[in-house]
Amino acid sequence: MITTTPTPPIRVLLVDDHAMLRAGFRTILDTQPDITVVGEAATGAEALAQASALLPDVITMDVQMPDMDGIEATRRIVADPAIAAAIAIVTTFDRDDYLYQALDAGASGFLLKNAGAEDLIAAVRALAAGDGMLAPEVTRRVLARFAHAPAPAPAPAPAPTAPTTTAPASGPLVAPAAPVVLVDPLTDREAEVLVLLADARSNAEIASALFIGEATVKTHVSRILQKLGARDRVQAVVLAHRMGLT
Repeated sequence: MITTTPTPPIRVLLVDDHAMLRAGFRTILDTQPDITVVGEAATGAEALAQASALLPDVITMDVQMPDMDGIEATRRIVADPAIAAAIAIVTTFDRDDYLYQALDAGASGFLLKNAGAEDLIAAVRALAAGDGMLAPEVTRRVLARFAHAPAPAPAPAPAPTAPTTTAPASGPLVAPAAPVVLVDPLTDREAEVLVLLADARSNAEIASALFIGEATVKTHVSRILQKLGARDRVQAVVLAHRMGLT
């Protein structure tokens, strides 16, 4: 008799300074047999501590929070090699720059706070599988702005007699996009797959468009990520825009 080991549930950490929202997310996610909420945090600093202690698979991260915003918390969590969690930014999208900076900080997904329960569940599963998740409403808008952000204008030179001052905190929303140089170039087929990824296509949709199997698509995506040095599909899409493929 062959026995199989049950797949452990996806471990989720909820980060938001609104307790009611966290409670709502917990209620939605804990109804799923393959997902379990292992912790909550109300601030960025708490998120760092909980992420380190609990080692979740997925973190839903608010942006505006006391003591440390979600963007900085995301950056620090992604930089910690001991934490392998994928992070989804959950926002009302009232500040576009938050989303652009979150991508740069290492977020693997975006979700709007008015999304349905099915979207939240799908996002958690997608991030846990390493696929990333972009809300359809913001995919092209965010990636186009992020990938093609103009270089900031040079600051005027200070007067010879003026004292040196610290640069203001406000500045360009996104750093200028760095060119992408591949040591191992993409094949024609891999480039086709990457273009479809940048159009927010699923593996099934890519397979249908290119008349290949989903397993083949997964192989191509894996090779694309390796060649680009991308951590997930979201970063690969950003790089596709920077390479001018879309």
